[in-house]
Order: sequence, then structure tokens, then C-alpha cells
Amino acid sequence: MARMTAARAAVEILKREGVTHAFGVPGAAINPFYAALGAAGGISHTLARHVEGASHMAEGYTRTHPGNIGVCVGTSGPAGTDMITGLYSATGDSIPILCITGQAPTAVIHKEDFQAVDIASIARPVTKMATTVLEAGQVPGVLQQAFHLMRSGRPGPVLVDLPVDVQQTEIEFDPETYTPLPVHKPVATRAQIEKALTLLNASSRPLIVAGGGVINADAAELLVEFAELTGVPVVPTLMGWGALPDDHDLNAGMVGLQTSHRYGNATFLESDFVLGIGNRWANRHTGRLDVYTAGRTFVHVDIEPTQIGRIFAPDYGIASDAKAALELFVTVARELRDKGGLPDRSEWAAATQERRARLQRRTHFDDIPIKPQRVYEEMNKVFGPETRYVTTIGLSQIAGAQLLHVYRPRHWINCGQAGPLGWTIPAALGVAVADPEASVVALSGDYDFQFMVEELAVGAQHRIPYVHVLVNNSYLGLIRQAQRAFDIDFQVNLEFENLNSPELGAYGVDHVKVAEGLGCKAIRVTDPAELAAAFEQARKLAAEHRVPVVVEAILERVTNISMSTTNDIGNVVEFEDIATEPGHAPTSIRTLKV
Repeated sequence: MARMTAARAAVEILKREGVTHAFGVPGAAINPFYAALGAAGGISHTLARHVEGASHMAEGYTRTHPGNIGVCVGTSGPAGTDMITGLYSATGDSIPILCITGQAPTAVIHKEDFQAVDIASIARPVTKMATTVLEAGQVPGVLQQAFHLMRSGRPGPVLVDLPVDVQQTEIEFDPETYTPLPVHKPVATRAQIEKALTLLNASSRPLIVAGGGVINADAAELLVEFAELTGVPVVPTLMGWGALPDDHDLNAGMVGLQTSHRYGNATFLESDFVLGIGNRWANRHTGRLDVYTAGRTFVHVDIEPTQIGRIFAPDYGIASDAKAALELFVTVARELRDKGGLPDRSEWAAATQERRARLQRRTHFDDIPIKPQRVYEEMNKVFGPETRYVTTIGLSQIAGAQLLHVYRPRHWINCGQAGPLGWTIPAALGVAVADPEASVVALSGDYDFQFMVEELAVGAQHRIPYVHVLVNNSYLGLIRQAQRAFDIDFQVNLEFENLNSPELGAYGVDHVKVAEGLGCKAIRVTDPAELAAAFEQARKLAAEHRVPVVVEAILERVTNISMSTTNDIGNVVEFEDIATEPGHAPTSIRTLKV
């Protein structure tokens, strides 16, 4: 038998579970693991500036390709607590990441030793498993179980805490005979699929709601095939965006209170049947449940049995992995088609596209300061269908989801459930590491950008290029807009006169100087006519210098982005002018009909 330290055994297991990259920050209590990582080879490492940043890099890495599992590593105490936001974000969006932390020696954990904290107890509510390994001989089994749990059922994160003495203890372990545990996922039965299709076929105006589970299961092609077989239009959720191309004739647009399309909400309110696959019925998608569910039959397919009925009770529920369910949906639908058993949905599908052509938002404004809608119009022109967009929360994300176009799965990489400010920069770095040849474009408001701006230095140090579009109104825009309901504008304005950059006026932070000081390139744009050229230049600079390039658009201070103020998807307020002629929305998927 081979003898090695438990830390070395852990590294060997990571390699055999398919890990090729890790993100983290070393420290005294995790140094034995880092020593093993260096000695073993085979796993590259990106040094973050903040351990929370490392956890978000791991998230971005996982979200980029099917089968990826991002790994983040940190020392004891605050490193683990810094990772909690990343773990919460990952668990909310069903993203498997592995967090490995160091810990004080086992004999003193309970003695309030330096940086000794019960991180397993802290992390347990936001993970599928969180454990401190007290016996070195258990390290292989715990890690084997960790990968099994991350991949099985609803995917999610795991934290493994390794005391420093456990890492250094020698154990018997043979890496050559190590085998990952089989992955378990619930699978729909034919009878269940046949019943769901019977309910669908009995409807007149059906829709498919495609959630993030379709993306996680790598089932986008099957979804498109099923939609085309049945002729049923598809509503992607924010997390399912890209499951079918935005320009597909069966794409009905997104639905919701914020990240929705005018035509998407209108079509949904006309529907009489909804088949949800891999979605959570998240509150920003549904709004008021009495409005959302009225007059509709619901079938819900989800990998997690306890998700079915969590928000509202569907008429029929199926616990299944999205890919397994869609394989059967396609098989049974083909059989029905061959027997002439599928209704003609062409009139309903055409109606969805007619709404799409008539119900649009205006993007073309020539105002200075720049209106944010113009930024997304120019992004549509410059950044093509291969672009991987990365963003988290705020008016920038909401407007981006309303106005940008996504054509492929995993090309809208968004932290959906948690929405932590600061997520975008490290997540974009993780995406760019996972797909070095990709066109990665991040989108932030000024506050999200400032939260973890230090991670730009990681991109400069490790030569990780991407373009970061920063829309700057020097405001907490989403919170300001929410405060309208309270008739206040309180503690949300970020403006100040910057003594070192008087040309900025009241916009405060000089993001160009900050980005350049961190080793990156940056461009500031104040005229909307210059946006396209700036985006093109940014792409060239990123390719030439292999660093992040920031394009800062100086926006008007206040813009209210379309959203519901009554929690009702039938009552979304259009605060700005809507499109009334084709020139108002020149990059819309369908040319505006008036």
C-alpha cells in the first residue's frame, strides 16, 4: 500500500474526480494542503485577493461548462467565514463547488485557539454537506462522499474542513484504485411523461417554463427539440436564459416582475397551461401567485422532490433530472407526432411572435449623460452570440436582462437567488479561466464593481482577459428605486467631489484610475455615440494585453427601470418611453410593428 499524508491523498482524489484548477488564498492552517498541491502537480491554482472572491471564482468556473466543479481553498477562521456568501450563492442556484478550509489542530479546536471556528456548523445551512474531519483516515471517504453529493440529486456546494494535524498525518491510500462513487439522480417514468403530455395536449395555449435545471443538466438541445416537436413556446427563466436562442421562433420571452419582457408577460397571461422544467417558481419570476396561477394548469418537473409544491401545488409533479425527463418527453412526443397525436400549435406560436414584434422597450436615446438603455443597445451591436455575459444584481442586471440577447446555454451567467454585490468581477475571472478563448463580458453598476474591485489585480497578475462594462450613475440605483415606495432617497447616493479627479464632477470614484492602478486597462465614455468604438477597443486591448479591460459609461444619475410596483406581472410600470417606431429599438430580435 502507498503511504502519504492525508493532504496529499486529498489532492490525488481531487485530480481523479476531474479537478484541474483551484482558486484560493494560502495560510498557516492550510499550508500542508498547499504543499501537497504543489508537489503533486496536475492542478493549477489562481491566487485570489479575498477568499470570498475565490469562492465566486469557483462558482463562475463551475457555471461555464457541464461537469465542472470549482474548488476554492482557504485557511482557518475568517477564510471559511469569508466563503459563506459563495456557498449561499452556490446552494441557491444549485451550483456544485467544493470549499476546502484549514483548521486549528484537533486538540485545541475547542479551546478558542487562534482562528479556530466551528466552520462546519456555520456552513451547514448553505451546503449539502459541511464537516470537520477529525481522523486522517477518513479524509478519502469524506472527499469521495463530497463529490458524490455535489453531483447527485439537486447539485450544490460542500465544505470540507481539515485540521492542520489531520492534513499532516500519514495514511495508507492507493490513488490508482480510487474510483468516484456513482451519481444518483431521480428519473421520470414513461407513465409520468405520458400523463404530463396528456395534460399538455388538452390545453389550447401552453407554455414551457425552462429553468436553470435545464442548463445544469446540459439538456438545452433536448428542450429545443421537444419544443419544436410539440410547437409549444418557451419562457426561459433568468437562470434558464440561453437554453434556446433568443431569436428562435418559439422563444416567448422572459416573464417576471423585473427581468422580463413586455411580450413575455403578455403571452404568459394569455396561456392556459404551463410545463415547468428545472425551475423554482422564484418570486421575482412569479410575483403574486393568484395572478400567476389563475386559469392555468401546471405540471412541474424538478430534480428535487421537495421543490414540487414548495411555492404552490402544481396539478401534477414529477421528480426527475431535467435531461432524463426531456429524453422521455422527446421520445413520447415523437411517437405521438408519428400517430398524428400532437395538436397544431402554429397559431398560438405565431401569436407569441406577434406580441414580440409589437411590445418592445425603447433603447435608442442620444441623451448626455447616457441613458442606460443605449448601453445595452450598443452591447448587442458589438458583442455577438458567442459572448458569455456575467452579472449579479442591481438595475444594471435587470435592464441587461430586459434588453440584451443570449443565444446559447451558459452564456448568461448570473447569480440568481443570492445576488451578492461584488460577485461579478471574481465570477467573470472564474468564467474566463474555465474558457480562456471565450469572449467574456461582465456587467456591473458602480456599487457592485466597488465591492470586490481588488480582484481585478488577479486578472492582471494571472493574465485573465475579459471586458467589464461598468454603468456608473453614482447611486445605489435599485435600492433608490425601491425607496420610491417610502417617499425617501436615503443613504443611497454615492456622489462626491473627487479632489484628485475634478473632471468627474459629482461622480466620485475614479474607476479608470482604480482599474489602471490594479494593472488593468480602462476607458471612460460620456457620449453614447462613442460606446461601440469603446467596446471594440476594449476587446482589442484585452486580447493584446491579456488583462481585464473596464469600459465605464457615465450615466444620467436617475433612471427608473421597468418593473412592477405591485408584485403583479400584469402591472409592470414602464417608467421610460416605450418603442413606437423601429428606430427606437434597432437591435430588437423582431423588427418593431406599429
